[in-house]
Amino acid sequence: MKRFPIILMFALFMIFENLPSTEPGETHPFSVHDMLAMDRISDPQVSPDGKWIAFVLRKTDLEANQGRTDLWLIGMDGKGLRRLTTHPASDFNPRWSTCGQRLWFISTRSGSAQVWRINISGGEAEQISDLPLNVGNLLVSPQKGKIAFTMDVFPEKGCPYDTKRRLDMTASQKATGRIYDRIFVRHWDTWTDGRRSHLFVMECSDKKLVRLMEGMDADTPSKPFGGPEEITFTPDGTGLVFSARDVGLKEPWSTDLDLYYVPVDGSQKPVCLTENNEATDTYPVFSPDGKTLAYLAMSKPGYESDRLRIMLMDWTGKNAEELAPNWDFSPGAIVWAPDGETIYVTAAHLGQTSLFALDAVSGKARILIDNGTVQSPVPSGDKVFFGMDSMKSPVEIFSIGKDGKDLQAITEINAEKTAAARMGDYEQFSFKGWNDETVYGYVVKPADFKSGEKYSVAFLIHGGPQGSFGNHFHYRWNPQAYAGAGYAVVMVDFHGSVGYGQAFCDSIRGDWGGKPLEDLQKGLEAALQKYSWLDGERIAALGASFGGYMINWIAGNWPDRFKCLVNHDGNLDERMAYYDTEELWFPEWDHMGTPWENPQGYEKHNPVNFVKNWKTPMLIVHGALDFRVVETQGLGTFNALQRRGIPSKLLYFPDENHWVLKPHNSILWHETVLNWLEQWLKSQ
Repeated sequence: MKRFPIILMFALFMIFENLPSTEPGETHPFSVHDMLAMDRISDPQVSPDGKWIAFVLRKTDLEANQGRTDLWLIGMDGKGLRRLTTHPASDFNPRWSTCGQRLWFISTRSGSAQVWRINISGGEAEQISDLPLNVGNLLVSPQKGKIAFTMDVFPEKGCPYDTKRRLDMTASQKATGRIYDRIFVRHWDTWTDGRRSHLFVMECSDKKLVRLMEGMDADTPSKPFGGPEEITFTPDGTGLVFSARDVGLKEPWSTDLDLYYVPVDGSQKPVCLTENNEATDTYPVFSPDGKTLAYLAMSKPGYESDRLRIMLMDWTGKNAEELAPNWDFSPGAIVWAPDGETIYVTAAHLGQTSLFALDAVSGKARILIDNGTVQSPVPSGDKVFFGMDSMKSPVEIFSIGKDGKDLQAITEINAEKTAAARMGDYEQFSFKGWNDETVYGYVVKPADFKSGEKYSVAFLIHGGPQGSFGNHFHYRWNPQAYAGAGYAVVMVDFHGSVGYGQAFCDSIRGDWGGKPLEDLQKGLEAALQKYSWLDGERIAALGASFGGYMINWIAGNWPDRFKCLVNHDGNLDERMAYYDTEELWFPEWDHMGTPWENPQGYEKHNPVNFVKNWKTPMLIVHGALDFRVVETQGLGTFNALQRRGIPSKLLYFPDENHWVLKPHNSILWHETVLNWLEQWLKSQ
């Protein structure tokens, strides 16, 4: 017990206090320091006059041990890049005024998150809201002088001032205990206290605040990951459509998000528009003429990874029909073309996240951008602007013609940094996996690859399980961090992964340790046969979340293959994990019921039943604030390894959730993991 602080102090001593600096023309292998040094672009917003793109730029502040965000502008032609906000606080969520001369945004510069406004021509920002609670999810109304946003309030009164009074009263009490009579008790990384994220409209002239979710014990946007994309004004500005899960006590085991309409004056309570669908309905967006509401919907209640279908609702008759029912993709973003004839969506596609254009009448689809990871498409004129990244580049803004031609880079903010960091070349491969079905994967060469040499392998296993390790610049599991350290990387999108058709994704249900393990075994062997520079004798397997579960499963069911293992936030006991977690719909779907209804569904592929077979050295990483895969699952894994006398190490973060997000923690994570690989792959 006394050794851990010494180990931690030594690890922290080894962390570099500054990001890497490289003289012009010099290069170095990619590392976690390069990853943190990259500027992260998000939330591009095109001005109404089609001249400017506003976006958020996040920089890593190592001294503050966090990221900070500012607003930037660039011309549609890629010229005139400039920083619009310079305050040391975070500025984010930019939205254009209807005149196109001002930007509304949220800033923490007043000490809390409030709405501000700034002229793009220059000058100081003006504070618009001064409320006792943080605001979020800002939208600007088509009606001049109105904005909408959300605040976390106690829903009985829905008043921010009453909520602040109650919070202050609780803080002043000496007793700290909380009493619950329903779940969620905690969600993702936060203990609940009864507050809900509710929607408000503000008249900017007199700061009049209108409450819009009276009587709803629900959040909009959905927690923990929903954003402004789940809320929209009607084209005439007289109402709002939003997504919420108002299902009462069933919330932890229901995926029934619905769309609601409410007038901006609060004259009536929200009206459910999608009551007949007991699965998810979300991402509402109106056609330019205001006659059609497009949104995304699932059809299977309780299944969070069901295919999102594109629905079109006649705003007069309120009847909804599916567009392109035979199109076997699941959109992640949806937006109308200015002429209303096309709908643009992004969707996972064979190891990429591609940009598609669908005819709004026939549903006929075509690919505009195939390779890379596309996000946040925004059409303007005859072009579509979007963010795009790849395994060798973080997000930059691009444009492409609506005909799929004339791809152009609008920003090159990270060009010098990516040029200075030597990265590994990557290649997609395929093989015959479970049931001889085609499965895809990627290999990444070491950054300083030399023909004729063999390289130790980092075999990365993605989470989800309905996820993917695709052509994406990841800020937690970036294969270039291993390539830069001299390792080859192999990643396999096993059955259950997204982007290969819904049947492929659905196939993991009730078979966590079956098809995925077979695909991983066959995929690794296929890569070893195809790429002679992979050293089949020196391989480490690493995974997080479902990937961490799979590490524990591999330890007992493929125990002789790997020199070492890395398990980040992975379950040891699937039965107990059900009782520990928060979103119960997830295990109930994937394991086909509750543990008392279908105990075999939890025991069939339960890693804890095979601890007797464990023999491979393992590093365990876990965060105390991970309420999805609780810390006792990691501690139990470490206990089992130690009791069996297997070389093992625990890296524990008291201030991280399911992800490791703080910059210095990320550095410690990478250095610990790479040292573990060095110990077992290169030093044996």
